[in-house]
Amino acid sequence: MTALNRRFSTAPMMDWSDSHCRFFWRQLSRQALLYTEMVTTGALIHGNRERFLQYHDIEHPIALQLGGSNPDELAQCARFAQDWGYDEVNLNVGCPSDRVQNNMIGACLMGHPPLVADCVKAMRDSCDIPVTVKHRIGIDDQDSYEHMRDFVATVAEAGCEVFIVHARKAILQGLSPKENREVPPLKYDYVYRLKQELPQLEILLNGGLKTHEESLQCLQHLDGVMIGREAYQNPGILLDVDALYFESAAAAPKPPVSKADVIRRLYPYIEEQLGKGATLHHISRHTLGLFNAQKGARLYRRHLSENAHKKGAGPEVMEQALAFVE
Repeated sequence: MTALNRRFSTAPMMDWSDSHCRFFWRQLSRQALLYTEMVTTGALIHGNRERFLQYHDIEHPIALQLGGSNPDELAQCARFAQDWGYDEVNLNVGCPSDRVQNNMIGACLMGHPPLVADCVKAMRDSCDIPVTVKHRIGIDDQDSYEHMRDFVATVAEAGCEVFIVHARKAILQGLSPKENREVPPLKYDYVYRLKQELPQLEILLNGGLKTHEESLQCLQHLDGVMIGREAYQNPGILLDVDALYFESAAAAPKPPVSKADVIRRLYPYIEEQLGKGATLHHISRHTLGLFNAQKGARLYRRHLSENAHKKGAGPEVMEQALAFVE
């Protein structure tokens, strides 16, 4: 099995990083590791498994993020991930929402390191693909560096070798999930120190990164970076990812691609998805930030917002929107 290159990845984001979004992102970067939205174990075991697991082959390399805390159920779902061809399966130990806390999912698990270790071991025993963990630097008053290091060390003993650290703590009572992405201060120094003290582990940083300059600076200390909201709201930054982060891509000559070309590459996919019952809006909504700061960007967004949801809307609506920015 070829080792995954995790120097640059996109974050799992509920309601955003769905399969349509990832197909679009793949037109911008061929090598970034793409993460799914979090899928709960209950949804996979008791729900429509195909709905949650299906993706397009072009999305590789792709990682499935799971939410859960029952080792047996997580083991079953890790096996699903392997059977469906995912390149990695990731355990969510970072989501702070009340809804997932009530089911012992997400950031609250940082208060239970032995349970997370049991979950990781069960997942590793059930599949051959990499099992990774995405977590916060702490929760509530358990927010010292030592708390985080001990959590990572405990889970690493169960066989986890890759940790994606959202460099903010989660405040489980009193802040919304949105506020938990913005209010607690970023502490990149915690993540740098973690890599220094546990150099055998692969450590990636998530949280607050907006530019390639910031990300490349982090890579002087760490193994990889993960970008979430900026990749979604300003997807044009992904056009530079392959050349900046992946040596094989930087060495290979490639024809320049315009943002308009990226949109036009989506047309066959749009036709295919419309035939399966999707609407244009399901796909076009992920492209709204592509032309940010470019003349005509507001009109591009407005045209799609007003027309993409209409019955029968297809690639011609995208082409009309492109006229405002070309």
